[in-house]
Amino acid sequence: MEIADKIKYDNKIKAAVFTALPLVVGALSAAIAGDMSKQSYVQPPFSPPAWVFPVAWTVLYLMMGFASYLVYRDCDYFLNDAMKCFFYQLFVNFSWSIVFFRFEFYTAAVVVLLALLLLTIGTTAAFFGVNKTAGRLMIPYIVWLIYALYLNVGVAVLNA
Repeated sequence: MEIADKIKYDNKIKAAVFTALPLVVGALSAAIAGDMSKQSYVQPPFSPPAWVFPVAWTVLYLMMGFASYLVYRDCDYFLNDAMKCFFYQLFVNFSWSIVFFRFEFYTAAVVVLLALLLLTIGTTAAFFGVNKTAGRLMIPYIVWLIYALYLNVGVAVLNA
C-alpha cells in the first residue's frame, strides 16, 4: 500500500470512529437510563410520537460525530478548544437521559439541558472557527435541543 493510499485509509477509519463516538455514547446513556418508552408522565402539547426520538437522535449523533471529525482533521492537535467543548457537551448529553428517565428528576433535567444547550452553542461557535461545514452540521442539534428544552420544561411543569 502506497503512503497516499494508507493516509486515505487512515482518514476513513478516523472519520468512522469520530462519527460513531456519539452513537456509542448515546447508546450507553440509553442503556443506563432504562426503558425510555415508558412514559408515566404527562406530556406537553406538540410532543412527537415516541419513534421520532431515536430517529432524530441517530441523525443528530451522526452529524455531530462527523462535525467533530472535520474539526479534528483541520486542527494541529487533538484536544484543541473546539474538541474540548465537544467532549464537554457530549458528557452533559450523556447525563441528561439518565437524569430525566432513570431518576425522573424533571426539573434537574431542565438545568442539565440548559447547560447542554449553552455548551452546544459554544461548541458550534468553536467549530465554525475551525471548519464552517462542521459548524453548520451542529445547527440542527441546537434547534433540536431548544425543542427538547420546551418538552422538558413542559414535563417538569405538568408533572410537578
